[in-house]
Order: sequence, then C-alpha cells, then structure tokens
Amino acid sequence: MMDIVLERPIITEKSMKLTKDGRYTFAVASHASKSQIAKVVADKFQVKVLSVRVINIKGKTKAQRQFRGVFQTSNIKKAIVQLGKDQKIGLFEEEVKKEEPTVTTVEGGQIIKQKKSLLHGTKVKVEKITDVPAQTTQRKVITGK
Repeated sequence: MMDIVLERPIITEKSMKLTKDGRYTFAVASHASKSQIAKVVADKFQVKVLSVRVINIKGKTKAQRQFRGVFQTSNIKKAIVQLGKDQKIGLFEEEVKKEEPTVTTVEGGQIIKQKKSLLHGTKVKVEKITDVPAQTTQRKVITGK
C-alpha cells in the first residue's frame, strides 16, 4: 500500500507570488521526507525538482463565542518545491482575466462599464462618445457601503 504524500496544493496570495520564481507550495503528510516529496512531485507533474523546503506549522487554539469553548486546529506540514528553469505546474496557473462587462446605449452614444469589487461594492464608469474627441466626458459613480 502506497502512502499519500501530497495532500493538496496551497493556493494563497503569497504562494502565487512564489510561483513566478518557480516555487510551488503543497500541504504534505506529516511523515513525508524531503526526498519522498521531491520524488512524488517529479513523478506526478513530470518536472525536475531542484530543492524542497519543509515547514511544520503548529495548530492554533481558537475560541468559539457561540458555545464558549475553545478548539484546536490541526497541525500542517508545508513543502515549498523549487523547480527547474522554465518548468511549471498547471494547478498553479493563474486564471485568464475576464473582460469587464460593457453596455452601450443607443441614445446619446454612451458606454457604461461596470466593475465589481468584493470590498467596495459596484463601481460604474460612464463615458460619453461623440465625434469630437475633445468633448469626451468621464464620470465615476461609486455605490455600495
């Protein structure tokens, strides 16, 4: 029976910055060694592993207000794997950015662009298009909190 070494990829803001340098972050089993991690990553993703760094993260004690109790989160072992030059793992590729929705009105030739933000509500930008480029007006309307 083969033990599971790689549990899941860790995809956070910090780990995505590391992917630009060829470093990929995984949650691994607590018993896994550096050589086991390197072998599994090389076999599974067909890449050349240059180095493996391992971090043991202790679980935190957190309070839960509703039941007035505390609980312990589990310990995690992370591995940061450095790959060879020009090699990538497809799991960590950033998604293609979606285009902003654009609405054009027939009356007056206005273009309305909407951009949604999780923290600040919806931002609307209205541009008026005319034949003369000097008469272009722009207005920002910020709705939300």
